[in-house]
Amino acid sequence: MRICFLSAEFAPFAKRGGLADVSSALPRYLASRGHDVRVFVPLHSQMDLRSAEHSAVESLQGLTTQVGGRDFHYDVRTARAPDSDLWIFLVDCPELFDRPAIYTDAPDEHVRYLLLTRAALECCQKMRFTPQILHSNDWHTGFASLLLRQAYSWDEQVFGATRSVFTIHNIGYQGVFPSADTGDLQPGIGSGALYQPDLAAGHINPMREAIIHADRVTTVSPTYADEIRTPAGGHGLDADLRSRGDAVVGILNGVDYEVWDPERDSYIPHQYGPDSLEGKQLNKDSLLDLLRLAPAPQAPLIGMVSRLTEQKGLDLLFETLPEILEAYDTRFVVLGSGEPRYEQFMQSLQDRFPRRAVFHSGYSEELAHFIEAGSDMLLMPSLYEPCGLNQMYSLKYGTVPIVRKTGGLADSVTHFDPATSEGTGVVFNDFDAEGVRWALSTALEWHGWPSIWRRLVRNGMQQDFSWERQGGLYEDLYSELIASA
Repeated sequence: MRICFLSAEFAPFAKRGGLADVSSALPRYLASRGHDVRVFVPLHSQMDLRSAEHSAVESLQGLTTQVGGRDFHYDVRTARAPDSDLWIFLVDCPELFDRPAIYTDAPDEHVRYLLLTRAALECCQKMRFTPQILHSNDWHTGFASLLLRQAYSWDEQVFGATRSVFTIHNIGYQGVFPSADTGDLQPGIGSGALYQPDLAAGHINPMREAIIHADRVTTVSPTYADEIRTPAGGHGLDADLRSRGDAVVGILNGVDYEVWDPERDSYIPHQYGPDSLEGKQLNKDSLLDLLRLAPAPQAPLIGMVSRLTEQKGLDLLFETLPEILEAYDTRFVVLGSGEPRYEQFMQSLQDRFPRRAVFHSGYSEELAHFIEAGSDMLLMPSLYEPCGLNQMYSLKYGTVPIVRKTGGLADSVTHFDPATSEGTGVVFNDFDAEGVRWALSTALEWHGWPSIWRRLVRNGMQQDFSWERQGGLYEDLYSELIASA
């Protein structure tokens, strides 16, 4: 199959969250299956390509694309994805992508990603690449389906048989911008093609437009697909999603075990597997030493790797985490950044419990791997979680996930039953302090029973969330759409 894939992020070159991991792993899987995949990503100024094979695309230099009546000049480079034969196309437009961050609050944020989307389609034309599938991701490339139908439908030789797929990674971020900027959708998209109630309300919603116009809408777990079709989970788009019926599909994200596997992880000092768990204890000892936490081989280490936002359920921890650290001889480490009130709370834990709690502000790929390998348990008390990847990484690393039953967490972690020895983690239902207090206490109690804990750890390590399983569902979806063209 011929697939054009659009994303604002691509790991490891440009990463803010799970979108980057999926946008890297799924195309790499598809390429390994023999499909012709062309991935288009902005060349963000933060990208470090020094360790990657990359070069200019001679036929795609000195290009100009019009967005909203303005000409934007750009070149295209290619870079080889890690551990893959997949080459990605990097749209180099310094005027729009030479910014201090991948995402900004600038008033032209929508223009930046309209340029990416138009550049991808026009590069397909210049390469005479005729995609059977145009796969866009999140609001940034949400206009791809509408542009395909309206602005580029004249090119039947290239796009006559193209079908569109739009994936919602997080419906909480919709990229809404003022209707006064409708002209930025020109050439090819007039106001009459847009959702009129939004225009009447004074705004344009790229994610809504994608939901309305894509041939298929996917999201990153089956449970999340159900949740976003309800008023409580749809963030104002539930009616649009319900109206699409069976065209909305939930496919759980996969894990790239080429990157996330403790038996070959180059980021951790001691490799290990389900039959060599002594390596996990060595990683824990090394992590405690690195973080200058008080050594205590038998004391459980609770880890978190998370954006510090309301979505991640951090409000539930203000009361419960200090209680747990007071009541139990345990250690706690969190890696992440976000809203100031959450960062201040995490810093207060470090100040209040020196050498027992540590907060590392920011993000480090190496430390994220180290926390997964060295922690005994990983805490994810999310208010909502479209898919989540850290809980699946944790399972592979023998780190017991403590999760709330929502979205992809519900689809990937089952509550452990000591009586039957079945289950892979600790799962709580209600989004309240009592729920997370019960979950943490339960995990700490089980940690004190070595035989039960070993069974729970090994159950998790036996799970398979590889793209070899999940990627096949995308292949089936693509094939169905192509057959209907």
